Amino acid sequence: MLLTDVFLPEFIINDLQAVDKEEVFEEMTSHFCRVSKLDIHDQIIAALREREQKMSTGIQNGIAIPHGKSAVVKNVFGVLGVSKKGIEYGSLDGKPVHLVLMLLAPPVEAERHLHLLQRMADLLRNPRFYEDITGASSVQEILTLLNKYENSEAGDG
Repeated sequence: MLLTDVFLPEFIINDLQAVDKEEVFEEMTSHFCRVSKLDIHDQIIAALREREQKMSTGIQNGIAIPHGKSAVVKNVFGVLGVSKKGIEYGSLDGKPVHLVLMLLAPPVEAERHLHLLQRMADLLRNPRFYEDITGASSVQEILTLLNKYENSEAGDG
């Protein structure tokens, strides 16, 4: 499964307004629920918070990968958000976050969930990926870049 299979155009937010971690969870979850027409907001927030209690998903270099598993989702979904101003996230490096890749999966998809987290980690090792995605001016540009980097990463392996 490719990241472009889960980060669909309707689940990309090119201008996050959140200023902290809780607000970004709310903004991205509300967006997901509105677009998917699913009334599962509270369950998603609970899954994200549960995972976040173990260790911050604000990894480093302006990137956060909040993720959670919940039976309320029937497939693996991703929501990608870019913040121009930065989000106070409590990241491991203490820096604000500008790129948020939220992943939601049902417990029965644990293997696919881990596979996608690994795909994201592989892409995020390339500093140009972060720079290009956070500098993108539209959802379509983000999708094009995601596809470009994912294909070049697959070609390198």
